[in-house]
Amino acid sequence: MSDEKPFHLRGNFAPVAEEVTAFDLPVEGALPRELDGLYVRNGANPVGGESPHWFLGHGMLHGVRLGGGRARWYRNRWVRTPYFENPSLSRIAADGTVDRLASAANTHVIAHHGRILALEEGSFPWVVDRELGTVGPDDYAGRLRTAMTAHPKICPLTGELLFFGYHFLPPYFVYHRASADGTLVQSEEIAVGGPTMHHDFAITETRTLVMDLPVVFDLQAALQGTMPFRWSDDYPARIGVLPRSGGNADVRWFEIAPCYVFHSVNAYDDAGEVVLDVCRISELWRKPGDMQGGGAGRQTLHRFRLDLATGNAKEETLDERGMEFPRVADARVGRRHRYVYTVQFGSGPDGAPAFAGLLKLDLASGRSWLHAFGVGNPGEPVFVPAAGADPAADEGWVMTYVHDESSGRSELVVLDASRFDAAPVARVALPQRVPCGFHGSWIPDAALG
Repeated sequence: MSDEKPFHLRGNFAPVAEEVTAFDLPVEGALPRELDGLYVRNGANPVGGESPHWFLGHGMLHGVRLGGGRARWYRNRWVRTPYFENPSLSRIAADGTVDRLASAANTHVIAHHGRILALEEGSFPWVVDRELGTVGPDDYAGRLRTAMTAHPKICPLTGELLFFGYHFLPPYFVYHRASADGTLVQSEEIAVGGPTMHHDFAITETRTLVMDLPVVFDLQAALQGTMPFRWSDDYPARIGVLPRSGGNADVRWFEIAPCYVFHSVNAYDDAGEVVLDVCRISELWRKPGDMQGGGAGRQTLHRFRLDLATGNAKEETLDERGMEFPRVADARVGRRHRYVYTVQFGSGPDGAPAFAGLLKLDLASGRSWLHAFGVGNPGEPVFVPAAGADPAADEGWVMTYVHDESSGRSELVVLDASRFDAAPVARVALPQRVPCGFHGSWIPDAALG
């Protein structure tokens, strides 16, 4: 029976079986004519319909091309890596070496230096074309010797791409910096306490922040083919701060209370302090990779203030509500932010993730707005600035995929960010169900040259 399956293989978490192409999609409302580009989101969609964990399915991209007030096409495509072609392929050899080409490519999708990259933190990035066809892997002309995180940061001032790779054998963590023209110009090993899971990090205009947190590699879980990480009460939690172009000798470590962070919101320099906002989880995975039956602790929107003069870290909870998949405007990455867009996040009766709606938070005034979709199931919100808008304001659009549980239909929904709880300005009907997924991007045509 379907109810006996784990949550990620049923309901709207279940994978779809077909790649579909459709043109001139129906639109309810009016799409802003200035939206000229591609909204694309990644997610785990296992070939054959089975996988041991939500995070482990093969990557599938779902994209809608907008232009001239029209929804020109929808496409969904698997990223055709060696792991897609051969799902039984072993990515880890007996000596512990990892095949960086055998990627699930299932977590995020971004554009940098005119290329679209499908990302998964254990492997090299995979390049796809404008129509979501797979081009191939990119190891930065042989310079990249580690995996790339699924959460690199693009500096809005310099155009640099900053990222890292981590591994369960030394070197455990390597920090990388690529120039705006896509050249890998720096790779630095950063000494951390052991083989921990580093899902995300943060940058400011001048610094890079590393989160070294107590979710550690579990060899037995890895041999069983599930998520190979678990919580450790013995591993200290800390945040490292280093100059953007610095190395291991330049890192200053700040001790914090035990927690885990899947996703940072943003960070910025504030006089003699560095401010880091995150979606904080009090604890995670006391049983390796367990997302059902009490696998995660309490989630809150959290702030760290790191005092560079004293070496002390101050912590405060900004919002008690559970939330995840946080985003700020791309123009505010590494700079002081006011507006945050997230998914209100909780757990269903069986421990499965539940997405109640989208939240917009104004951190200056303390106000917040919820856009609920009734029985709709929204994904990560992506902010797109309006033409000529103040980059520090909320003038623009928020878009995401929403699945209606009652009708079984999926839509691309576009909200007016400044009237967040108002009715959507546009709904684009999609030709098939879009499963709950992970992260995506708005890629304007101008970004691809």
